Amino acid sequence: MRILFMGTPDIAAHCLEALYGAGHTLCGVFTRQDKPVGRKQVLTAPPVKQVAMAHGTPVFQPVTLRDEAVQAQIRALEPEIIVVVAYGRILPPEVLAIPPRGCINLHVSLLPKYRGAAPVQWAVLNGDAETGVTIMKLDEGLDTGDILLVRPAPIGPEETSGELFDRITALGAETLLDALARFDELTPVPQDHAAATLAPPLRKEMAHFDFDADAAHLHNLVRGMNPWPVAFFEYGGKKIKVLASRVAEGSAQPGTILALKPFTVACASGALQLLQVVPEGGKPMEGSAWAAGRRFKAGDSL
Repeated sequence: MRILFMGTPDIAAHCLEALYGAGHTLCGVFTRQDKPVGRKQVLTAPPVKQVAMAHGTPVFQPVTLRDEAVQAQIRALEPEIIVVVAYGRILPPEVLAIPPRGCINLHVSLLPKYRGAAPVQWAVLNGDAETGVTIMKLDEGLDTGDILLVRPAPIGPEETSGELFDRITALGAETLLDALARFDELTPVPQDHAAATLAPPLRKEMAHFDFDADAAHLHNLVRGMNPWPVAFFEYGGKKIKVLASRVAEGSAQPGTILALKPFTVACASGALQLLQVVPEGGKPMEGSAWAAGRRFKAGDSL
């Protein structure tokens, strides 16, 4: 099929590479604008643009798809189908109507669960045991279109959002190729909108925690906020980020240090082992090393 691809971040770039590898014809690629990156704010092309340029495919970076001139560009490319992966814009009706075989989207959840921008992170934050990927037909809503193909994936009890995203990226590309190969065989299935849940973007302020919550909840927070924005508590007026944790047994006033190796802190229910932390202004280290540097002892309180 003659494909117009729309996407922006790494997962979209991985899927685009997979489309090239499978021999599909890419008539064009739409992506977001270049952005300043890093401390020096170097203007950097999105991953999808970099892949498309390496393959010599025309790249378009419009500010909006509602512009009639942009819509004319899309019609001129004569796509049979539009494939969308984490593009970051909702396609207006005028664009949805252009390709004769419609528009499809890869979403990294088991729809209708976790519609929105951060489905992988919310699956981890909520302690789900399973997630997956969904190929759906696009309509005018936010991840509301009919489902074409679903592939589930387990979530490990210690797995972080970043680790899960790596696995889901590979699964998503495989599922997208499968959906295109069997496109005429797939039957669209309407979503159960009454069962829908949302996965809004994470915010930095969500990463702050103290120990008067259940240990399991805090463990999921640590996993879900890794690699961004990274869960943290405060000690001595400084942020202590937590990169890795584990739920443990124990009971005491929340915030009480129960053990130093591994560094274990009582929570409202159960206890949390702080396996790897990042002191403000410092580098990642074992939680027990940080505790030793503070000269903590069992019974102290954070």
